Amino acid sequence: MSNPSKRKGDAAELEVQGLLRELLGVPARRALGAGRKDDCGDITGVPDTAVQVCNWKDVAAAVRHKPVECERQRENAGALFAATFVRLRGGEFRVALTPEQFAALWRKAVA
Repeated sequence: MSNPSKRKGDAAELEVQGLLRELLGVPARRALGAGRKDDCGDITGVPDTAVQVCNWKDVAAAVRHKPVECERQRENAGALFAATFVRLRGGEFRVALTPEQFAALWRKAVA
């Protein structure tokens, strides 16, 4: 049986997988092999995008560290975009980006 933190993280990833399927209509699914040097994110199936999911008690630390980690995953995946889903207290998610990640999305949106 996995530890409580692992179960909490797995549940958050499954929830984001469902959100992305519903909102974007893509075949999003949880990726296996987290923590590897060639980690490409927690969710696959979102075209050209590395997706990281974080369910930490310290939301400020998650916002500070996880988008940077997601940028490395974006590079590993050869993707254009990166997005970090951070769970807030109460269960809602917010998407955190570095300024460079936001700029990449914006440039594509106005192209």
